[in-house]
Amino acid sequence: MGGLLMDTRRNGMDRIKTKTPLTAAKKKEAVKKLVFTALMFIFVYIMIFPLLWMVSSSLKSSDEVFRIPFQWLPETFRWSNYAKVWNNQYYPFGRMFLNSTYVVALSIGLMLLISSLAAYAFAKMEFWGKNAFFFCFLATMMIPTQLLLIPRFIVFNTLGLYNKLNALVLCHLVNVLAVFLLRQQFVSIPKELSEAAKIDGAGHFTILWRVMVPLAKPAFMSLLILSFVWFWNDYESPLIFIRSKELYTIPLGLQVYKDDFSAQYELMMAGSTIAIVPILTVFLIFQKHFIAGLANGSVKG
Repeated sequence: MGGLLMDTRRNGMDRIKTKTPLTAAKKKEAVKKLVFTALMFIFVYIMIFPLLWMVSSSLKSSDEVFRIPFQWLPETFRWSNYAKVWNNQYYPFGRMFLNSTYVVALSIGLMLLISSLAAYAFAKMEFWGKNAFFFCFLATMMIPTQLLLIPRFIVFNTLGLYNKLNALVLCHLVNVLAVFLLRQQFVSIPKELSEAAKIDGAGHFTILWRVMVPLAKPAFMSLLILSFVWFWNDYESPLIFIRSKELYTIPLGLQVYKDDFSAQYELMMAGSTIAIVPILTVFLIFQKHFIAGLANGSVKG
């Protein structure tokens, strides 16, 4: 009986000894998570603070924008700032919005089409000097876009495309990064699928649209979101190739509220708030595909 009691006590002490380090490890892990969460909160606040300041400033008067101490909420919500920007007599924001939408929609459609064709050729077709040509193609990424402004200006002026929205579309047609990303995605697709399609009598275009594109949908959605942000915020190309105010895009139109002596920051922030809505909308619609594309790329390395 005494031996049984001793064994029971020993087992109880062993359990206490084994639970102690586990409890300490859990506390340490909880502290790590708490610190990580706090750091992420600070990071998110730093990232989102300019957006919140932009929305807050868009509802203020000129005197309230930089008032010290800073106030998040204005004394009076001036929704009229948005009406002033949208219905501006000389620089109508609605027209700029349509110009940007036309340029971005056409640019993304043609860019993805051309990039998918080039990516398929580099990934699934065999021709002499393919690897060398692909290397030279990637090397063009090292050329600064500013060096291409003068040649593009000469070409567009010669072709009669200067001061035309189509000139901005042509600037976005060839995207080396898009070709590279799609090519990597096509390479990861097993050859057996394309070979089976060839046996069934499918040509290259059929294989591309029926086999490759559906399987690479996450990559296309990721490029769509990234390209939308790049093209929508493009300021340099419209600044060089657009002269008429009727053809201004949103980034170019926002600068009309600032000159050498003063700036209407409340109107500028109102226009910026309107301009960011399409970006958020596109991301919310395609975010699942975007995240899937990132996860797929990280798994495949």
